[in-house]
Order: sequence, then C-alpha cells, then structure tokens
Amino acid sequence: MSNTFSDSSQIGIVSTFSDLINTDFKEEMNALCWHRNLDGDFKEIVSKLSLKENITEVYPEDLIALQLSEKGNIAREIILNDLQLLTDFGASPSLNLLKCYERDDEFDFISTDVYSFHVDRSPIATDTFLCTYHGAASDIVSNSQTEQKTLIPEIRAKLKELYDGPAEEFDNFLKENYFDLHYQLHQDAEPINLGLGHLWRLAVDHPKQQVLPCIHRAPIENEGEFRLLLIC
Repeated sequence: MSNTFSDSSQIGIVSTFSDLINTDFKEEMNALCWHRNLDGDFKEIVSKLSLKENITEVYPEDLIALQLSEKGNIAREIILNDLQLLTDFGASPSLNLLKCYERDDEFDFISTDVYSFHVDRSPIATDTFLCTYHGAASDIVSNSQTEQKTLIPEIRAKLKELYDGPAEEFDNFLKENYFDLHYQLHQDAEPINLGLGHLWRLAVDHPKQQVLPCIHRAPIENEGEFRLLLIC
C-alpha cells in the first residue's frame, strides 16, 4: 500500500482550504488533499462523546459542552473551524462518531455497502469532503486499477438472474439498486490510505463532472476503537 500521496497522479496536494475548493480536477486527478499535521488530542474528544447508535452525529454544541484538556481544546477548535469553513462554502458537513456502518450481506456475489470500493453519485454538481480525525481512515484507489462490478461477466450474469423486467431496462435496474457504483480491484491494485487529519475533496459522478469519479471505501474499524469522521 502506498504511503505517500505525492507518488500518485490521482491526488493533488494543497496547503490551504481556499486551494482545496478552488483547484480543478483534471485528467487522472480526482482527489484533492489539504495536507495537514494536526496538533491536539482527538482521542480525548472521542473518549468524552457518547455513542447512542452505531453512528451518532455530533453537533457543535456537543463539542462546546465538553470539558477538555489544553490538547483536547486544540483538537476541538480545529474541528469547529473545519465545520465552519465547509458551512461557509455552502456544504452541509456532518461530524460522526462511528462504531460501524450497516453491512449489506443480501447477496454473496456483490455488496453495496460503504466497505465496498464505490463512487458517490449526485444529480447536481458537488464533491465529497471528508476528514478522519481519529480511528481507521478511508482508502481510495486509481480508476485504472479497478473494474466496474456490473461489467464482470459472472457478476452480470447473476444480476440478470435477479432481474425479471425487459432487457432494455436492465441498466436502469442496476442504477436504481446502486450496483453500478461498485468496483472490484485488479489483483495488483494499490489502494491509498487517506490518513488522519487531512481534509479531502473527492470527485463525484454527476452530469457536469470533467473527470472520473473517485473510487473509495470506508475502512474496517479497529477493534474497540471509534472513528471520528467529518463528511459532506
């Protein structure tokens, strides 16, 4: 697995939030990273938050109410600032305390949950922003190192067995059930871990997008450890 983002033509590195939102995706580059080495004790924040379900949204007032050490306070200010930057930009950021996502085990030959490599789709021009402050971090992979699962003959044949409508509507069936968003890695594929503290912008599949959407997945969580994730 690659350790340095700069090795990849898929990733653009920026040093400010302004550059993150104003740099255009181009050619193979469909992921932008505001590369940061954050101070602060994010683990302390996680330890003082309450998990109500497998995924609990954390609001600014929840963070403000925490009694924190100096290092914990630095971490809180960073998160609040990130939320404000994205809100001012017009996004709708959500801070999540995560034990795990729901798994999709309905079919043994294809999965449509977020642990499967997938792309995001939107009817409007938008991007996905995310930052992992604590816990396991997400992975991305180059589009050239994957194949859309619905184009793999044995998977496609099984999907056709599920489908009982007219042949010309089959592709719509794949879209409606999100099967077409998921990808299988080539044997020699090298996913890139997004690391902790960096704020990422990933290309989404939408009508005005000039590049291929960024293929990514949620990580398997570390045993006994919650994730703290900003996403929008």
